Amino acid sequence: MYRLAKGSAVKARTQAIYQLKAALVSADPNLREELAVLGNAELFRTCLRLADDSENDEDGEEVVLQATRITLCLLAQRVGQLTEQIRDLEGRLARLVERHAPQLLAVVGIGPDTAVTLLVTVGDNPERLGSEASFAALCGVSPVERSSGSRQYRRLNRGGDRQANAALHRIVQTRLRVDPRTQDYYERRIKEGKTRREIVRCLKRYAAREVFHLVRPTVKTHVIGAVWGAAAGSGVRAG
Repeated sequence: MYRLAKGSAVKARTQAIYQLKAALVSADPNLREELAVLGNAELFRTCLRLADDSENDEDGEEVVLQATRITLCLLAQRVGQLTEQIRDLEGRLARLVERHAPQLLAVVGIGPDTAVTLLVTVGDNPERLGSEASFAALCGVSPVERSSGSRQYRRLNRGGDRQANAALHRIVQTRLRVDPRTQDYYERRIKEGKTRREIVRCLKRYAAREVFHLVRPTVKTHVIGAVWGAAAGSGVRAG
């Protein structure tokens, strides 16, 4: 539920930022030049001070400028409110992960957001997690054999949970930047003639294996019990 609310808030904030910057394009030249040089944080703070609190009638040549200033202020307020919501939800998600699966946060490349994404995937599909191979397939990182006639290779798996797939991709990209073991593995496979895409696919499969063994106790004690308990209470099939 928190993740659903956060995703909605992030989309709404992005839309508000786009609308604010689009409003600047058609704004009064003097106002546009004043705000165009500001970074996002300073731009939003400046826009918050643009509203004209006077009760003068909105008429004459200044009506468009006044409407623009008020609109920019309202959009900046919306961005600030949504940012606070996102921060609050991120804090709640982080506390839940620290309470129920702190072992994930100790792994290189896994932060609260990535951990939550993987735990949601696990919790929604506990009956499919009989092995690490089933979890890899669920995340869309199981190998798919292909042949071009001249060589045998493994292509992108387009199935599975794409959010979990993206989370594993973020883990791999982070490790390629900061983890010496991953960097050594990458260099070794490059020398063997592998492409970057092929290496990343292998690393995502390894990451899926690691995550599976870390969350498996959590799946058994917390997730499956909660799912079957809810099903028994509602009288519906858990699957």
